[in-house]
Amino acid sequence: MELLKLATEWAKAEVFSTRFFILFAILFLIASIGFWQLGKTNLAKAYIIPTLVAGLLLMTIGLGLFFTNKSRITQFENAFNADAPSFFKSEIERSESTLKEYTVVFKVIPILIIIAALLILFMNTPTWRAISITTIAMLIVILLVDGTAHARIEAYHNELKLVDIKNEIKK
Repeated sequence: MELLKLATEWAKAEVFSTRFFILFAILFLIASIGFWQLGKTNLAKAYIIPTLVAGLLLMTIGLGLFFTNKSRITQFENAFNADAPSFFKSEIERSESTLKEYTVVFKVIPILIIIAALLILFMNTPTWRAISITTIAMLIVILLVDGTAHARIEAYHNELKLVDIKNEIKK
């Protein structure tokens, strides 16, 4: 039962965390509307589309993760009750693969931020500057939220290993 509680707490924490994607998405969408309504300069007008796109992307990520993790809470209970050992094995495998994916994310996103920063230096048009700055802001949001999610899945994975050790001792 400790395993089910651990998995459920992790999924609930993920549901809470994905709300930050949605919050930042709303802020980007509000910024887009603000630039549309109040923007007078070419640079301000150039931010309308990039902030709208970033807001929509973050909203898509946030809602997708929110509903996925929300449904996991009930799926965890069903899977655990059906076959606890296979549930445990699948969670160990899933958490390991997720940790590997985060390794890629934390290598690719900084490279994309560097590319966007270089575009600011070499592309001297308002549109490219707005795209680059908005991209950097969106990628920083993703790094912030994914950084906490990575720490959570790593702690969850380590706790799963402890559950396994405890089960081995009881046998």
